[in-house]
Amino acid sequence: MPLKIYLAGKLVDEADAKISVFDHGFLYGDGVFEGIRVYGGKAFLLDEHITRLYESALAIRLEIPLSKSEMTDAVNQTIAANDIGEGYVRLIVSRGAGTLGLDIRRTSDPQVIVIADTITLYPPEMYRDGLKVITASTIRNHAAALSPRIKSLNYLNNILAKIEATDSGCIEALMLNAQGEVAECTGDNIFIVKNGILKTPPPEAGILEGITRAAVIGLAKQAGLTVEESAMVRHDIFVADECFLTGTAAEVIPVVSLDGRTIGDGKPGPVTKDLLERFQELKSGR
Repeated sequence: MPLKIYLAGKLVDEADAKISVFDHGFLYGDGVFEGIRVYGGKAFLLDEHITRLYESALAIRLEIPLSKSEMTDAVNQTIAANDIGEGYVRLIVSRGAGTLGLDIRRTSDPQVIVIADTITLYPPEMYRDGLKVITASTIRNHAAALSPRIKSLNYLNNILAKIEATDSGCIEALMLNAQGEVAECTGDNIFIVKNGILKTPPPEAGILEGITRAAVIGLAKQAGLTVEESAMVRHDIFVADECFLTGTAAEVIPVVSLDGRTIGDGKPGPVTKDLLERFQELKSGR
């Protein structure tokens, strides 16, 4: 069965889901998006994703033509129309069609697109055995040039680092900021555990403030862990007891080596396993 795509206020078959080639989302990556997981037929942490979408749009002066409640309804309608039990939603808002040029005043009719489909996850053995990660030479966008807190349609910075990862036989790469500090991976936030303290880079390190990241921080605090958002360098990861990544698709996934150097004992650690279990309980509503 063809997917039903939400476009221009209605659900259409995927073959009929078309936008103008003059849309500035296509021409210039001018727009914002969210990736949202679906568990048990329901969008997970939907309010948080909707809030971030509107904040990203505000930051680039993009006026979304739907209210937050209408956007929520659009997401839920699309999930239901495609009968998605376990899957993924891609929610996109583009600037709309305009002239060849960067002037946003010459665009009109911002497009809201909602795609709901199944998703290919990391294989189970990667959660059991952990990931091997390399450090990319591509640094994270400088926050003064383009704020990484804006989840924009232009992901070329992340894509170039991802290419480095796949060329090295890995599926993820660590990205540093302009100061040489740890920022995040190409699609996930990063955490380490050292002496029982959970640490993660702060927003000012040049990271996207992940929805899953925030959820895991909350779970860690509920478990009685001390959580620190502090600047880190690669040395901190090399000498960490544990390391893991968080993201909408990845959820909570262990990392066991960086640049060929083993982290901890080379196996997913107890804190990582506990937080993964707590996250599974959270997403199932327990």
